[in-house]
Amino acid sequence: MHSDPRRELWNPTIETLPREALRALQLERLQKQVLYNHERSPVHRRKFEQVGAHPRDIRSFEDFARIPVMTKDEHRRMQQESLERHGSPSALMGCAPPEEIVRINATSGTTGVPTLYTLTAHDVAIVNEMHARKYWRTGIRPGHTMIQALSLSMFTGGLPLSQGIMNLGACVVPVGIEGGTKRVLDMVKLTRPHAIVATPSFGQYLIEEAPRHTGKPAHELGLRFFFCAGEGGGGNADTRHALADGFGARVYDHTGGGHAFHGISCDRADEVDGAMHFVSEDHCLLELVDPKDRTPIALAEGAIGEMVFTFLDWRGGPFMRYALGDLLQVWTSPCLCGKPGIRFKILGRTDDMLTVKGVNVYPQAIAGVIARFRPHLTGAFRIRLDRPGPKVRPPLRLRVEHAGLEASDLASLENRLVAEFRERLHVRPQVEWLAQGTLARETGKTHLIEIAHS
Repeated sequence: MHSDPRRELWNPTIETLPREALRALQLERLQKQVLYNHERSPVHRRKFEQVGAHPRDIRSFEDFARIPVMTKDEHRRMQQESLERHGSPSALMGCAPPEEIVRINATSGTTGVPTLYTLTAHDVAIVNEMHARKYWRTGIRPGHTMIQALSLSMFTGGLPLSQGIMNLGACVVPVGIEGGTKRVLDMVKLTRPHAIVATPSFGQYLIEEAPRHTGKPAHELGLRFFFCAGEGGGGNADTRHALADGFGARVYDHTGGGHAFHGISCDRADEVDGAMHFVSEDHCLLELVDPKDRTPIALAEGAIGEMVFTFLDWRGGPFMRYALGDLLQVWTSPCLCGKPGIRFKILGRTDDMLTVKGVNVYPQAIAGVIARFRPHLTGAFRIRLDRPGPKVRPPLRLRVEHAGLEASDLASLENRLVAEFRERLHVRPQVEWLAQGTLARETGKTHLIEIAHS
């Protein structure tokens, strides 16, 4: 699509569809998709058989909610079974024949076993469209240059994101983070980009390192946009402000790689609690379910539940009622920014949730509290557990970096920090202070939980 640069939206025809028309389009595509899935995938067919249903029975979204949810663990088991039985990881879940598959992407595989996404050329075009919709909303246009400083390996936000930037006509510099911090900053100096895409933690690290590598502060690098991706943090106001001040840039949180679920925040993020606009509803059906029993939760203003999604008009490996383990809050009222679409915020991962004396705590929420104490704290921290969660033997132990404070100042700061945790998260942590630079600055996703091995 060649969009008029004066337009506010990349694809206004679809993005401004009235809610009723959009839901009708979703249902029409859903009914076609489930027939396709049932016909071509033994795994999807088995889901219908589990509840004695057939795709022809899906006449409403409520009918579809009867189909059992698929989890990442189940997906990985199916991949392994598929490899053992058919010599291909996608033979059981995939729907398109091998000659139509043009790309395989993967999750970051933090547990050691990545889940795979298989795409046809049709699916790649959808992904490119979604990336274009997101960046166009923020003001990225042809003529802008963007540094891609996420992983360029098989990560869903690697190559797919670079292709999406190219699709809207902007120039991408796919330097990636594999080459290290100096390489990224060297390419910033050489290519003079308008924008950078990186994890929030890597962005904060670049702010620390820019003077040493470039001889000037990060806000003099000329970056006008910072796009957060790959980990939580971009939805936190204090983190956004630290990045905005450090780079002198507009900061956006966004999500969505080589798949169909895509969202991006807006210029009123502080006023709408960092929520992102859902830009891909025509190709992704979003549901909320109770994380405990997977019963449906209505998509109503302020609703909170585990995200379940279904790819629509997808040919390669369409996910159907798939649970990634993300806990979402949604808002259906019009946004203050005036742009269309329901909004959502990723509150945390259900498999990262910790329970301290009966209180549920997410690492992302802990990061949000610590970010409130900049510049006294660097923002770097780790959660120290003596055994894997979710249940934590009190107290909750945190290793927190300070920014060169004296011992007398740390005592006062600790009192204020603990009080903030008690007020906001209802836990009283035990703090171990670390000197600035003690904790590794990871260029990919930062792993915030450490298990102490005795």
